[in-house]
Amino acid sequence: MAEIRNYTMNFGPQHPAAHGVLRLVLELDGEVIERADPHIGLLHRGTEKLAENKTFLQALPYMDRLDYVSMMSNEHAYVMAIEKLMGIAIPERAQYIRVMFDEVTRILNHLLWLGAHAIDIGAMTVFLYAFREREDLMDCYEAVSGARMHAAYYRPGGVYRDLPDTMPQYKASKIHNESAIREMNANRQGSMLDFLEDFTRRFDVYVDEYETLLTDNRIWKQRTVGIGVVSPERALALGFSGPMLRGSGIEWDLRKKQPYEVYDRLDFDIPVGVNGDCYDRYLVRMEEMRQSNRIIKQCVTWLKQNPGPVITDNHKVASPSRVGMKQSMEDLIHHFKLFTEGMHVPEGEAYAAVEHPKGEFGIYIVSDGANKPYRLKIRAPGYPHLAALDEMVRGHMIADVVAIIGTQDIVFGEIDR
Repeated sequence: MAEIRNYTMNFGPQHPAAHGVLRLVLELDGEVIERADPHIGLLHRGTEKLAENKTFLQALPYMDRLDYVSMMSNEHAYVMAIEKLMGIAIPERAQYIRVMFDEVTRILNHLLWLGAHAIDIGAMTVFLYAFREREDLMDCYEAVSGARMHAAYYRPGGVYRDLPDTMPQYKASKIHNESAIREMNANRQGSMLDFLEDFTRRFDVYVDEYETLLTDNRIWKQRTVGIGVVSPERALALGFSGPMLRGSGIEWDLRKKQPYEVYDRLDFDIPVGVNGDCYDRYLVRMEEMRQSNRIIKQCVTWLKQNPGPVITDNHKVASPSRVGMKQSMEDLIHHFKLFTEGMHVPEGEAYAAVEHPKGEFGIYIVSDGANKPYRLKIRAPGYPHLAALDEMVRGHMIADVVAIIGTQDIVFGEIDR
């Protein structure tokens, strides 16, 4: 008879599935997990404290660095909290642009989740496919803000600038000759909205490709069906939100239940799971990508037909135009005051939450009337999910820990905040 011993083992941070920032102490009975203790803080940057020493506008780019694969969704909650405190109305076009980029961000997030989750479990090809599509959407981020990741594009009162009329073009190189470049640039001849419209036409077929590789794949199902089951009651009690909650069968989505911006005017469905296991959460996220694609199509159609301002004309909050600034002394003073002293937000407190790709992402701001937040608290969706890791992995094998970390879609920027 083989001797079975109890072990205490470090899973990560060097383990590929721990992504370099999670130290998980596992207590094992043979290979069965009896207890899991996640140790956090390996990435800590103190975002909430840093924000108290920066003006409201200077603290905005810190939001991109929280969950660094859902950049604009983080910004959205932050600017909504400021707008709530200041009572600012934002232009309709800016609302549609925000919703469109929220959904672009959701697809970006789910593509990275799918690629990383699949590669952790052992499926290599999906990773390459998912990153092929991410590249197109990253180009949209770059076209609109100048940055591929940390966009700082949403501003209190609207968005930084309108959508560009042209897309960046590929150039000929040693690797691609002129005819190959012409083909690569074929869908980049129009505006950014034309490029996105072309992407939405193609994207459903791509999701079908991912599903062909995984959904009925028997190895994928062996690794995910019945793993990490969370009942609807426990999911609620543990503070789950987003796909983790919907995967357990609870139809809760802030875009439908507490609509913000223009979500109440758009047509989309909320996918819900049945069994609350890793496989159901996978199916929920796959369907979410299709629904996001539907929302982007509707936003592109509306934005093409309705030009207009994209940021408030209140110069205490938003910078005057560059042209105005060079012609009017008053505009120049507004610009100088806004970027040196910053805006003064009225005394009070506000909480704003968005349906982030990972769940409910909320920002709670307390203002004392100064030009900096008195206190900023971030409600990160990944935090309660990680706290439930112990409960989810008990009784499973070490290999299942990888599948469960993958299904939680953990990004540490928002946990070690």
